[in-house]
Amino acid sequence: MLDVRRLRLLRELAHRGTIAAVAEVLSFSPSAVSQQLSVLERESGLPLLERTGRGVRLTAAGQNLVRHADAVLELLERADAELAEARGGLAGALRIGSFPTATRAVVPAALAELARRHPGLEPMVAETDPAAVADGLRAGDLDVALIHAYDFLPAPQEPGLATEPLYREAMYLAAPERAPGGSGRTGDPAGIAGAGGAGQRALLRTHADAPWITATPGTLCHAMTVRACEDAGFVPRIRHQVDEFATVLALVAAGQGVAVVPQLGITGPADPAVALTRLAVERRTHVAFRSGAAAHPAVAAFGAALRAALPLELSGRQQV
Repeated sequence: MLDVRRLRLLRELAHRGTIAAVAEVLSFSPSAVSQQLSVLERESGLPLLERTGRGVRLTAAGQNLVRHADAVLELLERADAELAEARGGLAGALRIGSFPTATRAVVPAALAELARRHPGLEPMVAETDPAAVADGLRAGDLDVALIHAYDFLPAPQEPGLATEPLYREAMYLAAPERAPGGSGRTGDPAGIAGAGGAGQRALLRTHADAPWITATPGTLCHAMTVRACEDAGFVPRIRHQVDEFATVLALVAAGQGVAVVPQLGITGPADPAVALTRLAVERRTHVAFRSGAAAHPAVAAFGAALRAALPLELSGRQQV
């Protein structure tokens, strides 16, 4: 009988490509991963891995077994959901991953709603960049998470994960009010959003020589800004790398550069030193969980609480 835990290791190896990467994400030693995969090969009676220099790759039999592993793990998630439903009365820990703007603007009200409906459930929130959510879910460190993607920078398809749309929000170019193209107003004074990609590219090109403020490398927010500038025909000259949008806007107000910020990243009263112009691109937020876990009552309850708690400016923009 094949061991499910070893099947999970094989699936991660198929996704990550190296035993060291599998060991890091699952908090094992590389030698332990190698030993468990060797046992899986003996259990299967076929070679599953080929050594290629210092690395490994899956054989045809290994790749076929990964496909079965995906199906097995999804069925186990469905079984767990049915058992939880049969037990009745939600209780215990629910480990939630969320990125900072959603953690501030959406999650607190959702947790209050969740506590009202299911007082026995214990939600535990950990701020997690969307790029790290897949690792956390597959490793079992998270049960459910919020992730985001952009119109021209979609989130990659992750094996073993499923998502449901939650809301979408506008994106804005933030520039010093005195900068070229600065309007001193929040909105879409130049009709950029209505003009689509051509209008957005034209606007961004007016700031091609300006210093830019982006999120830190490795995040989707950083990649989105760089990709948008490249689409407009230039590579941004990045001066500051900051993940917290209130700080980004403070740097823009101080004349330190221009930035792209999401709707939920703009808080408090309008700063007259910052011109905000709506772009054509939007950010789309989804609820993510392991494949087969959509019907788990705790996951479903959190999703329902999120939808009930959405701010008014987002509640009419849920369909993605």
